[in-house]
Amino acid sequence: MQGLFCLFLLLTASTVLALNQSSPRCRCLYGDACWPSTSDFSSLQSQISQPLIYPTPTASACYPLSSPSGNCTDIQANWYNGTWRADRPGSMDITNYESFIFRNGSISACYMNTTLGAPCEQGNVPVIGVDARSVGDVQATVKFAVSHNLRVAIKNTGHDFTGRSAARNSFMLWTHHLNNITYNSTFAPEGAPPTETYDAITVGSGVLWNDAYNTVAAEGRMLIGGISVGGSTGAAGGWLQGGGHSTFSPLHGLGVDNVIEIKLVTAAGEYLTANARQHSDLFWALRGGGGGTWGVLISVAYQTHPTFPVTNVFFNATSTNTTVIKRLFTEFVRIHPALSAASFGGYATVTNASLNFFYSLPNGTDARANASFESVFGLARNLTAEGLEIAAQETGTYESFNQWYQNIPATGIVDGGILEIASRLLPTALFAEDEYEAFADKLFTVAGNEIGWNLVGGGAVSKVNPGSTGLNPAWRESLVEAVWGIQWGEGATFSEIERLRSELAVTMAQVSAIVPGAGSYFNEGSLFEPTPKQTYFGSHYDRLKGIKDEYDSTGLFIVGAGVGSDEWVDNLNCRRFD
Repeated sequence: MQGLFCLFLLLTASTVLALNQSSPRCRCLYGDACWPSTSDFSSLQSQISQPLIYPTPTASACYPLSSPSGNCTDIQANWYNGTWRADRPGSMDITNYESFIFRNGSISACYMNTTLGAPCEQGNVPVIGVDARSVGDVQATVKFAVSHNLRVAIKNTGHDFTGRSAARNSFMLWTHHLNNITYNSTFAPEGAPPTETYDAITVGSGVLWNDAYNTVAAEGRMLIGGISVGGSTGAAGGWLQGGGHSTFSPLHGLGVDNVIEIKLVTAAGEYLTANARQHSDLFWALRGGGGGTWGVLISVAYQTHPTFPVTNVFFNATSTNTTVIKRLFTEFVRIHPALSAASFGGYATVTNASLNFFYSLPNGTDARANASFESVFGLARNLTAEGLEIAAQETGTYESFNQWYQNIPATGIVDGGILEIASRLLPTALFAEDEYEAFADKLFTVAGNEIGWNLVGGGAVSKVNPGSTGLNPAWRESLVEAVWGIQWGEGATFSEIERLRSELAVTMAQVSAIVPGAGSYFNEGSLFEPTPKQTYFGSHYDRLKGIKDEYDSTGLFIVGAGVGSDEWVDNLNCRRFD
């Protein structure tokens, strides 16, 4: 019996050893003994269409200080240009995600401010990668990463508020040049009957929204997409997979509500078409289950809509009298159900000293827009006697969506800045007649450091069956997304960053107390969420995890706070076995 027991232990140990050998606990990183050899990379090079890329931090050309390695003047001139950044594989739109903080608090970074005297280091930027130009390039890259057990970072434009498209010592798959665009007024999804057609645009994963908008504008159409100056956000990547909100979501829904078909390469290297009839489970997960999680998107087909005139309402008021701003904000909150019902969408910011908003009305007129806001404007005029200053109040109409888009003001987050954010989805129920005053009062108490206020819910967003996509069902009950963040200067110490993160966490707790159990937008949230499964995915998490296990059982595609990420530790490089 003892011999049999010993044999059992020996077999068990051998099995565990075999499992560990076939499925290592940790990914292979640059600098590890397992990192692919020069010969291995030469073999990969022979299978792809472009030379391998070696991403570097954005400011690297300004170093060494004694003899800069590149055109530092060009970098200084374009530092805040999101489109320019998108064309550089090592650049992140939010620059702190190019840096890496070690456990001991030291920071590896490459600062634009060369007077800090810090060396230029690789930080969080992947060290080598593939500039994918075809399905074949992506398949070869994925298979190479699997065979060498590499940590993979999928990057398109780097317009990423949580740094999920970069990872220290990793292998980059850059999809920015998968940029084919096709417009088809009678697009038929694969597997659908010939009678099922859509007026659609198919965009490669590297297409920027600006190019997509221009394409459909030539056909007298528009589509639901990201709204950022210069259009530096990718049209078929993380924006979509996280949900994809837009100024015109109250009219036509979120990005996930406008997708017809998605083509992607899975962790097994398979090129699949996911739609309502083929791989429908994966199609469900891709629409809201989070970017960087399901595979490498090759292209996406979106339905388009007839273009329309757009009326803007821009307003900015300030006061040193906090009570005055609070009264104005309360009235602003009150009218939101009516604004959403009219299909208004847009963005605002509130502090204890100011209220600023830029809202847009499709198919509107100046008269209709002004009438919708008359209670706010009238109150503002009355409050001037109590110290309110109306800095701006403007209304104007553009003849088409594209004309509107080309003229939107530069508001919100600045490309090339330093930022960490958090968000909460604010349920429509809070805006009811018997709720809004108490809700506005509570939220205003935490608005001193500025809270972003995005009217991107309600309307068409709320009319979609919550179970029809993998998106957090909280979106279907919400009217507004509240966003807030922290910023610091280059060269800040870890203790300074930690202090600011603590402040962010306090605000998160305060807003959560006002809206218990509220969801958050995966693309505009915090990597330090206390309960990310519930906050980002809600009741859909378990189904999403099951689909994740089916299509990516080894966890090749893992991102911060994404589906399955709780099974990984040490910066998502090693599996958790406890």
